[in-house]
Amino acid sequence: MQKKDFISITDAGRGLNSLITGALRLKKELNEGSGHVRSRPLKGKNIGLIFEKSSTRTRVSFEVGINQLGGNSMYLNSRDLQMGRGETIADTARVLSRYLDCLVYRAFDNRAVKELASNASIPVINALDDLEHPCQILADLMTIREKFGRLKGIRMAYVGDGNNVCHSLMLGAAMAGMNFTAATPPGYAPSENIGQMAASISLDSGCTIQSIDDPELAVRKADVIYTDVWVSMGQESEREEKERAFSRYQVNTHLLSLAAKRAIVMHCLPAHRGLEITGDVLDGPQSVVFDQAENRLHAQKALLLRLLKK
Repeated sequence: MQKKDFISITDAGRGLNSLITGALRLKKELNEGSGHVRSRPLKGKNIGLIFEKSSTRTRVSFEVGINQLGGNSMYLNSRDLQMGRGETIADTARVLSRYLDCLVYRAFDNRAVKELASNASIPVINALDDLEHPCQILADLMTIREKFGRLKGIRMAYVGDGNNVCHSLMLGAAMAGMNFTAATPPGYAPSENIGQMAASISLDSGCTIQSIDDPELAVRKADVIYTDVWVSMGQESEREEKERAFSRYQVNTHLLSLAAKRAIVMHCLPAHRGLEITGDVLDGPQSVVFDQAENRLHAQKALLLRLLKK
């Protein structure tokens, strides 16, 4: 049987809705102390976590989730592997496939994730790269459905940098039938290829996908306002330039007042209060950022079960 990977949010395919349903069920079961928490369906499974970048939510949620499902997680700092001393990604993938049942890879470069997946005989999960952050968006879609009871027809505005999170959100929204608008400064728009892919998907799901440069227009009547850091990991040298370019793109009380009354505010964290979002909004009653962070655990457990259960 051909192995399955999760490199892009699009790899969820037509099973996206059932993945989210599974995640919501796992959350309920954990809160009730029943179901998969007791049955431990990944008992005997060993999952390796290769991280080239630092992490709080991704690493902890994967390790805890694997443990709750009965599996064993092994954290593999890329600097401690022979990869860090010149062994090829392909050889690393072939060797680790002989020991492990799944690999979770957080990488600087999307090409490295794809190379690992193409040479591994076990499932590979993209835990973030420079192009996408699909595990984050799986949890985000779960959170939106949890709050609104549906995804189709929901209006989402993304305000900030057209980065990896924006890319996966754009694709995930198109798959779910959500109307998505990204508001980014000139020169920081999402990838044209990703935009075209999302637009193509939206033709089937019946929603609108657009990218503009006006944050106020983007959030008008939106059900969801989403933002992310302006300076991603590895871009520290661009801090001053980006902070100047993004000054109009802060999610604050004025911007929130333009959205729908029941709008929720999302941020994938870590957040910089006073830059991309103000503290009163991040910590306010319309913020769901900590529910969103918690849902990483449940969404990733659903994903692991999808990839590893026979």
